[in-house]
Amino acid sequence: MPNKQPKIFIIAGEVSGDVLGARVMRHLPGVDFAGIGGAEMQACGFKTLFPISDLSVMGIIEVLLNVRTLTRRIRETVQAIIQYNPDMVLTIDSPGFAKSVIKELRKTAAGKKMIAAGLRFHHIVAPQVWAWRPGRAKKYAATFDKLYAFFDFEIPYFTKYGLDTIAVGHPVAETLIGSGGTSKQEQNNEKIITFVPGSRMNEVKKLMPVFKRVAETISSCGYMGYKFAIPVVETTAEYVREHIKTWAVKPEIVPGNKRYDLYRKTYVAIVASGTVSAELAMLHVPTIVVYKMNMITTWIGHCLINVRWVSLVNILLNRGVYPEFLGDKATADNIINALDIIVLPANRAKMIAELRGADKLWVRPDGVASQIIADDIIHTIKK
Repeated sequence: MPNKQPKIFIIAGEVSGDVLGARVMRHLPGVDFAGIGGAEMQACGFKTLFPISDLSVMGIIEVLLNVRTLTRRIRETVQAIIQYNPDMVLTIDSPGFAKSVIKELRKTAAGKKMIAAGLRFHHIVAPQVWAWRPGRAKKYAATFDKLYAFFDFEIPYFTKYGLDTIAVGHPVAETLIGSGGTSKQEQNNEKIITFVPGSRMNEVKKLMPVFKRVAETISSCGYMGYKFAIPVVETTAEYVREHIKTWAVKPEIVPGNKRYDLYRKTYVAIVASGTVSAELAMLHVPTIVVYKMNMITTWIGHCLINVRWVSLVNILLNRGVYPEFLGDKATADNIINALDIIVLPANRAKMIAELRGADKLWVRPDGVASQIIADDIIHTIKK
């Protein structure tokens, strides 16, 4: 490694990316960091350029509505990279923003000079091109120098376009696999139903009214002894706290940094599609996956998505272990009907057994994801 202190500019635009960014940082002592991150990365001494909530936007219409903020943040990020002059730009998920920043940086005279001097662009989290919009793989190859994918089956989609891609396993697995305890889940007598509305404001606003109706219906329909909880993240915590003031049944609000403790006690979870469904699968928690989008985004998604399921555990096992209700099917009635089935002891035990059977699919035999990524980054910077 060069005598000078290595410098890495990180862009983590979502809560899950912030968690992974912090784990990678911990494996890189002696490296200086700058960029965009959330609470987990800031706890490692990281100073974020601006709040990650500005980037927590998903869906075509939602992006259009926030285009001015996103455009301003892209310009600010490009200038920050130029001023920082890093050895590497490491982007984690948030591909639209990451690609836009790199594209604009490549256009500038300063950016061209930095690239000529050896600046590298590495990205963590492969887009699900096997599910929809396969053309994204070629665009990734034109943007990034290296891609850290989670699974072996993803690699050929990108290497055929010349993008150096390695599989590192699912980053969440390094702390969750084996930490939940299947026997504890099977014997769980603490009847907590956990709602996870997501980390993006637009998805939270759509799901909280649905969750409210589910909680109030359950409480009035003979589900004796059940309690409710919602883990909150920095991007949406205030909104969630305000919303539950209108609920007849008040759920417990749990800080984001305590969410895994909550998940381990959860009887059944009802969650927005995303990383959380993988986390719960690793902890063997019976779960219902839901997602609501605006009508236009829903219609476009139906036209483009090429897979039967959106939950990773369902995709990896090639069967519907977790019930999924997306778009107009994400209703309180459908969720309650699925819940009626899952809470039956035999059905719950069967789901837990299937989740336990997926454990080996999340990890690599040669180490944990954050360490594999950090080692590769050091190797690259040494070149």
